[in-house]
Amino acid sequence: MKENAVITIISITIIVLNMMMIIVQVIKNVIMVATMAEVTTVTMAVITAEVTAVTMAVVMAEVTAVTMAEVTAAVMAEVTAVTMAVVMAVTTAVVKDVAAVGAGCFNLINN
Repeated sequence: MKENAVITIISITIIVLNMMMIIVQVIKNVIMVATMAEVTTVTMAVITAEVTAVTMAVVMAEVTAVTMAEVTAAVMAEVTAVTMAVVMAVTTAVVKDVAAVGAGCFNLINN
């Protein structure tokens, strides 16, 4: 009878230890799933922030470059047009003055 009681106690102890091992495994799995979810969330947040920052930097650089090129071209075209108009006006005035002086000299010589 003592032997049966010892065997029963040993069997119950083994069953309890097995159950404890199962509980530990379940807790370990829950911790691993939670850890993986947290790591994934943080990683995705960091990656998204980095991609957004880089994308915005590239877009801003490109927009700035295109805008500056367009503004520079427009300003240069306007400056060139105004400069050419002034040069033409001055040249025309000088040519008229020279022509008038030439005509005056011609009249003096012919009179």
